[in-house]
Formats: sequence, structure tokens, C-alpha cells
Amino acid sequence: MQDQMPATTKKSASGKAQDASVDLIAVVVAVTDQGPSVLTVGGANALPSGPFELGHRSLQFGLRAWVEHQTGHQLGYIEQLYTFADRDRIGEQRQQRVISISYLALTRAEHAAGPSMRAWRSWYDYFPWEDHRSGAPPMVSDILQSRLLTWADEAGHDPLRRERRQRAAIAFGFDGRDWNEELVLQRYELLYEAALVEEATRGSERSASLPLPGATMIADHRRILATGIARLRSKIKYRPVVFELMPPVFTFLQLQRTVEALSGRLVHKPNFRRLIEQQELVEETGETTADTVGRPAKLFRFRHAVLDERVVAGTKLPLSRA
Repeated sequence: MQDQMPATTKKSASGKAQDASVDLIAVVVAVTDQGPSVLTVGGANALPSGPFELGHRSLQFGLRAWVEHQTGHQLGYIEQLYTFADRDRIGEQRQQRVISISYLALTRAEHAAGPSMRAWRSWYDYFPWEDHRSGAPPMVSDILQSRLLTWADEAGHDPLRRERRQRAAIAFGFDGRDWNEELVLQRYELLYEAALVEEATRGSERSASLPLPGATMIADHRRILATGIARLRSKIKYRPVVFELMPPVFTFLQLQRTVEALSGRLVHKPNFRRLIEQQELVEETGETTADTVGRPAKLFRFRHAVLDERVVAGTKLPLSRA
């Protein structure tokens, strides 16, 4: 996606000039021993970020510069994620609109070395309700459902109560509905609206009496992280971006486990293998690894030629759920 250069000064309807600052924020993802992990700074409560400056020749250049400066990490694959310019995104020191342009970057675990000012942290530390590889986490039914239903019942009239209940049921799979792993942002924003996460009550008289489990982040960085997770969970189903997170050679089981870790869902192993083979996404290296139980497993690598072969039609990588 090409950069879109933002204006920093604009006149309002009243003719008065309105200053705006532009922040560049990176959701940098790798698969580590912790599973899907995100690159953080500031005691693991912030994403790498910095202002877009006049010396930056493009938005991507500025983002890459800030990430390398703050973490020592050079970015590879990158795509623009979303632009946040909500009215309540006001600078703390000055009364100005803050526009955040976020990017999703994918990298490999072996490139994750760097200074101590940054840390890789599992994204499930921030969203513990998102990991359904072992079934729905108990907190979904034990904590989230009751609190969201209480919030729904606090609505002033019946239509609003019904709307809140329906939104909660769709987002979290209540009332026998299926869990949709792509609704990461909708779930977080629903919890924010219900004041069930700490970020929703900062700087206000409201307070989350019993904050939900899950690490918090500064400003709206957890919202931006949720947006990145949702984008990646959707994208692995139709583009082979998962291979940006894989080592140069891997086993089928490693590939399967990576897709499961990212989606927070298990896949049906035979169906998953068949899908990969039918789409000719990988090729054998002729080597095996002994780092498995039982007989040695074949090693594979991604067929980069597939990107040229399917540039028009796209490459599906659908999840086959158990």
C-alpha cells in the first residue's frame, strides 16, 4: 500500500487553523517460543512509534527509522494498517488533533535480537480471551459473559439492551454462536465501550472496578494492536504472508502450529496439509529433521515463484477447523 502524505495544518469550518501532529506506530509481529509475539518498548506497554518529521522522505521511511532507533530492529515486510484520527485523540501537552498512522510488519524470530530497551511479548498477554486453541478460555463464560450482560441490562431502554446483548453474542460467541477469530477489534472495542478495560477509564471519573485480565498499553496502542491481529488473522486465509514468519526451512507441523498460533484456533491436520499441497505453496528440500518424535520429518521451503504465478488471482490459505 502506498504512503498517503497527511496534512499537518487545516482550517476548520469557522476558518480557524487547526494543528495536527502525525504519529507513526508499528505493530511488529514474530513467532517466538511464546507464540505470536509483538515488539514492544517502554516496559512492554507501548508499540514502537514516533512523530512523522519533515526530514522523513516518506511515511514508511519514518516508521522504519523510529523502529530501528527504538529497538535496533530493521523491518522487512510492511504494510499500512489503519489511520486513527478520532476526535478524542488529543495531544496531552497541546490542544491539537493527533493522527496515528499504523503499520503491520512481519519478521522472523531469529532476527529478534536487539537492545534491552525493547521486548517481544505474546499478544495473548494483552488479549487472553483470543486464544481458543484449547477451546474457549474459561474467562469468556466465567467473567466476560456475565459482565457484558450486566452492562447490557444497564441500558436505559429495551431496544438498546437487545442491541448490546446481540453485539456481545456475535463478538464473543454467546448463545451457541460460532467464535469468529477475526473480530479481535470488535471485541476489544465492545469491552472498551462497557468500561471493562483500564484504557476506557483513564482521565475520567469512571473506573473499572474489576479490570479484566490482560496487560494494558499506553494511549490507544492496545486498540491498534487488536487491529493488527485482526488484519493478520484475515490475511493468512487468502495470502501466503504466514511464510514471512517462518524460518527458511520448516516442517509441515511447524507451519501448522504457526497458523494455529496466529489464528488462535486448531486446524484439521490432514485437510490443512492437503490445502497447502494443492496450492503448491511449498516444496521439499530433500532433507529431514530429527527434532521430532518418531521418524524424521521432511523439511520444506516456501515457493517464492507462487507470488508471481498468482499475482492476479491471489493465493488462498483458508483455515480448516477441527
